[in-house]
Order: sequence, then structure tokens, then C-alpha cells
Amino acid sequence: LLSHEIPERELRAEALTAKSGRKVEVSVPQRGEKKDLIAHALANAREALGRKLADTSSQQKLLRSLSETFGLPRVPRRIEVYDNSHIQGSNPVGAMIVAGPEGFRKNQYRKFNMRSVEVGDDVGMMREMLERRFKRLLSEAPRAEGQVAAALVGLPPGEDADSPWPDLVMIDGGLGQLNAAREALAELGVTDVPLVSIAKGEERNAGEETFFMPDRPPLKLRPRDPVLYFVQRLRDEAHRFAVG
Repeated sequence: LLSHEIPERELRAEALTAKSGRKVEVSVPQRGEKKDLIAHALANAREALGRKLADTSSQQKLLRSLSETFGLPRVPRRIEVYDNSHIQGSNPVGAMIVAGPEGFRKNQYRKFNMRSVEVGDDVGMMREMLERRFKRLLSEAPRAEGQVAAALVGLPPGEDADSPWPDLVMIDGGLGQLNAAREALAELGVTDVPLVSIAKGEERNAGEETFFMPDRPPLKLRPRDPVLYFVQRLRDEAHRFAVG
């Protein structure tokens, strides 16, 4: 049942019949119960689209505020968040989640079974994870000369939106993890990707986080700042994925 007429409707019905091995009819109801069914489906679709547009608008606003808060060169289209975990002192694993204007991109999440560090060495785990991630990124999607400068000044909206290169890397941890991440990337020649580390408060309470960035003083956000809630959601998703 369709809400609108389509070209070659009968031919499409024949194709669906051949594909499925049973009689298929394609019709556009004009009255009665079938017409009401289509009207209901259309209303549901409009409501779902409205919710998605509202969610996207809110996400875009949060990303703009995030960019302003952390002094990013442009509104991020790809954020990578890293965390690590283990099982009672064994099986250390790292995790990367990805978020963007449409929300979480779960098909791009990655896990890293740690190879060269011991459980408890959070700094070493972060270094290994970023080294492996960006070595692979450099080999699979090397950036041509001039792209770094273009990224720093900002590209037109929508351009290169599917690039696997992050506009922001966030890591769970304090200044030690930040320095390890910075050194790992610098050794690979990657010096233009913004880094932010998220350190929990003394009581590990949400809302007491301190944010560290290279060459900038530590930053705390207001307890009810929407950006703080947004970053907490990113960090919690990374933690959930790592533990899982």
C-alpha cells in the first residue's frame, strides 16, 4: 500500500511477484480502511521525522557550544572518545567510540586488545591505543599536504563530512593521559588534532570533572552546563563500550 502514485506501478508489482514467488499487488488506496491505514503511517512518519530533526538541531547546538567551550578550530563533525577497562586485573582492553551531528556512530566503534602493557598502566594503555589507531589511520587515509591547514581554518559545512579523521579526540583521564596522547600523536607527526582529557573529581562525582587541553589552563564547567552533560554522555558511552 502506497501513499503516492509511482511510475510503472504495474511493472514494479510484476517484479516483486517474480522476486517473492507469490502474487504481489501495489496499490494507492483512495478511500476506506486502507486509506486510513496509509494516513496513520504518514502521520507516524512525520512525527518521527520531526523528532529526528529536533534531535539533530539540539545536537548541532551542543556541538557548536562544545567547539566554543574548548576553543576548537571548527565545529566537530567527528569526535572520538577513548577509554580502557579490564576483567579483575586481566584482559586489558581499550575502546573507541565515535559521535557526530547525527549522534553516536556505533558501526564505527573499535576495540583494542592491549598487547604491550600491563593492567593498571592507564597511561601506557592510552598511548598504545592511540598509536595503533593513528598508525592505521595514516596508512588507510593519509592526508595530502595542505589538508592540515584546511582543517585548522575550517572547511565549508558538509565538506569531507565522512572523513575518518577526528576533529576532536577526548580521553578519559588526567594530565598524564593527555601528555601520553600528545606524545604518541606527535611521534607519528600528527600535531593538529585537538585533544581533551576528562579527569573525574576527587569524589569521582559527575559534575566535578576537570578538563585538560594542551597549552591551556585546566577548565571546569558549571554544574548545569549543557556541554558538561553532553561530554559526560560521551564519556559514559565510551566507558559502557569498554566494560562491555
